[in-house]
Amino acid sequence: MEDKSYAKPHKLLLNNRRTGTISGVIDVISFDISEILLETEQGMLTIKGADLHVNRLTLEKGEVDVEGQIDSLTYSEITDYHKMGASLLGRLFK
Repeated sequence: MEDKSYAKPHKLLLNNRRTGTISGVIDVISFDISEILLETEQGMLTIKGADLHVNRLTLEKGEVDVEGQIDSLTYSEITDYHKMGASLLGRLFK
C-alpha cells in the first residue's frame, strides 16, 4: 500500500441518517434529490437517498453540509469517474 499525502483531512459526520457534514471535499460533481456525487481527498463519494439537499458548500474550506434521507454512502476511485465522464462527453459530441 502506498501512503498518500492529502491536502485537507477528510471527515464525514452523519447524524441520524438525516444530516451530514463532510470535509476534505475537492468538488461537487453533481447533485439532485436522490444522489449527490462529491470528489473528496479520499476518492469519489456517492450519497444516495431521498429529498437530498446541499445546505452549505464552501469549496475554499472543502466543506459540504447535506440534508435528507441518507440511504447509502459509497466511495470509489476518482479515475473511474474521469474516464466515464470523458467517454460520455465523447459520445454526446460525436
